[in-house]
Amino acid sequence: MNATVTPMLRLKGVEVVYPNGIVGLKPTSLAFERRAFTVLLGLSGAGKSTLLRSLNHLVAPTSGSVVVEGIETLDETESLRTHRRQTAMIFQQHQLIGRYTCLQNVLVGRLGHYSMWRTLLPFAEADRRLALDCLDRVGLLSRALQRVYNLSGGQQQRVGIARAIAQQPSLILADEPVASLDPETAHRVLGMLHEITKQDDIPTIVSLHQVELAKAFADRIVGLNDGEVVFDGPPSDLDDVALDRIYERSTATAPEAYTTEAAE
Repeated sequence: MNATVTPMLRLKGVEVVYPNGIVGLKPTSLAFERRAFTVLLGLSGAGKSTLLRSLNHLVAPTSGSVVVEGIETLDETESLRTHRRQTAMIFQQHQLIGRYTCLQNVLVGRLGHYSMWRTLLPFAEADRRLALDCLDRVGLLSRALQRVYNLSGGQQQRVGIARAIAQQPSLILADEPVASLDPETAHRVLGMLHEITKQDDIPTIVSLHQVELAKAFADRIVGLNDGEVVFDGPPSDLDDVALDRIYERSTATAPEAYTTEAAE
């Protein structure tokens, strides 16, 4: 990381131990810069989702702290609320409302900008125009009034991306956003997210298990194994030694998530 750039987000000794005693994340200290597309890479259960969700306390750290530029720690309710309002989340299973239209789902991304009583009234025209523009950016403007349960998985994830950018966030977190998609659609959807976040200059942190997608889109890769960061660097440094640490390749057959065939 360039030492001259002020990180916008830091983990300081963050550890997560679940109530059943399982360690989801060992004490971890990381800094995330602005303008970076960061991929968290590793097998299922490696700690990627735990780390990602700790960044906005969807999973509360057992110890340590998350420090956000301009907000500091997230210990206070108001600080956490402010951080979440500025942080868009994209999920593997889309988390859309099936009976709502695409436009209505994207407008959900604007709710954090309204007070409780204001949500009882119709959305402002400016918000509707913004939502339509976001749908246009993901190539779904023509489907704005279509209910999302009629869309394919890839189209639903694009609605999720549109909802995220409609929030006008300062940070995007995406938890396995293409895991349920076929390889071609996964590449297209992740490429769209990468392009939009670069255009809008939004730092984005994405958890993946596909090595080739990580290499194709990441500015930085953080590799995890058993709740611990075992690699942190640019895609060009992700060599066989690093992959051995991430995937513990001790046999002739690599894990399915590692193999090129599974990622292509």
